[in-house]
Amino acid sequence: MRAATLESRLEELGVLRSFSRPRVSNDNPYSESLFRTAKYRPDYPRRPFASVQEACQWVAAFVDWYNHRHWHSGIKFVTPHQRHNGEAVEICRHRAVVYEQARQRHPRRWSRSTRCWRQPEEVWINPPPPEIEPDPATLMLVA
Repeated sequence: MRAATLESRLEELGVLRSFSRPRVSNDNPYSESLFRTAKYRPDYPRRPFASVQEACQWVAAFVDWYNHRHWHSGIKFVTPHQRHNGEAVEICRHRAVVYEQARQRHPRRWSRSTRCWRQPEEVWINPPPPEIEPDPATLMLVA
């Protein structure tokens, strides 16, 4: 990015530079995390797509997998779909029972208490600043 010719060419192409702004979901850490998840999929393409339609099909399948089958650590290893539909609370409650039963049966395997499976109250990529109260109407539009 330091070469003037490269910078000029990127500007001509409409590529915007990132200035690593904190709490902005389209900035590097968030994008890189999603790209890594995509690239480590077994079905990640090893050759260029033959057409735009093929690329769209792959992305649609990836998004479906990401939302319906990929367990996310930030929401206690449930899918976004399970979290959104309210299934996550019961799944995590069941896991807590199973873990506690395993701990009771084999106490020597556990050096501490079991993992906390309680779902977080709120999940944000970009939490609003504390001085700003989120408008419920705006949050509904975003969802």
